[in-house]
Amino acid sequence: MKLPPGKIPIELLNEVVFKNLGIKRKEVAVGPKAGIDGAVIDLGDKSLIVSMDPVTGAFEKIGWLAVNVNANDIATFGVEPTFMFSSILLPENTDSELVEKISSQIHNAAKELEMAIVGGHCESTLGLTSPVVVGCVLGFTDKKKYVTAAGAKPGDKIILTKSAGIEGTAILASDKEKILKNTINSKLIQDAKNAYKKISIVKDALIAYKTGGVHAMHDPTEGGIIGGIHEIADASKLGVIIFENKIPIRYETAVICKYFRIDPLQLISSGALLISSSPQYINKIIKKLKTKGIPAKVIGEFLKNIDQRIIVTKNGRKKALARPKSDHLWKALRS
Repeated sequence: MKLPPGKIPIELLNEVVFKNLGIKRKEVAVGPKAGIDGAVIDLGDKSLIVSMDPVTGAFEKIGWLAVNVNANDIATFGVEPTFMFSSILLPENTDSELVEKISSQIHNAAKELEMAIVGGHCESTLGLTSPVVVGCVLGFTDKKKYVTAAGAKPGDKIILTKSAGIEGTAILASDKEKILKNTINSKLIQDAKNAYKKISIVKDALIAYKTGGVHAMHDPTEGGIIGGIHEIADASKLGVIIFENKIPIRYETAVICKYFRIDPLQLISSGALLISSSPQYINKIIKKLKTKGIPAKVIGEFLKNIDQRIIVTKNGRKKALARPKSDHLWKALRS
């Protein structure tokens, strides 16, 4: 079986990866599971939340992204990210200036989130053609004071903060700027590059969790909004219905996606947050987010029947919500 770029298929996770997990330990309250981007380890009256993700397919802001995408995963538990380890893998013969660039990006991003970098590794790696940064972030909370992506309930409304394709928009505008300039004006490209400023969802997640009524949250990374929704549904063993015309897409995202002939709903979307909430808390959560300058909309609902995965298209037609085979960022980067 040849693998597509990005995350491996869920079938391979279940059939191979999740069957090779070492011994079982009583401290592991939440272990590896499809759709859940972190683990929970109980330590007395506290719980340690841990998450790890690499950043690949990006170059200009790779260190900054490594901090934020990993911090985002911790925040989806309703927990503040606190500590980070980083592993920086560089192509052979890399200039030392790149080490300084990536390290300073990690430092500045961590300072913004009041996180400490507590360890890691850095090397020049045989066979690499572009840098890879792997991050591992930790946060502490009182025991059981968190949510996971497996907690969504039938009838929960799905709130989306910000818009689709935020991270993918920023990456493509930065790393493909030269070819985009041939047909797209420089102001739009700069607006798209500024999407990097919206990639943190730490504030979004902590506000929503503290408001109440939140059963699950998820950071839609690879596979975009559609991939993220499938992952919550997988983890919670639910079906879902979403409405295409309710999903916000910024103008610059739409233009760049049209140029590369890709779907913004299947484009890596760090910066957006999916929230599964009791219907009676929806207005409170959206209002609280908006008072902090974070736009949010209801885009769908979770269903009891796990086999019902539906999207209502812009013309009102219902069809199956197809699972992304690979993030559309990879299609664009290959062009």
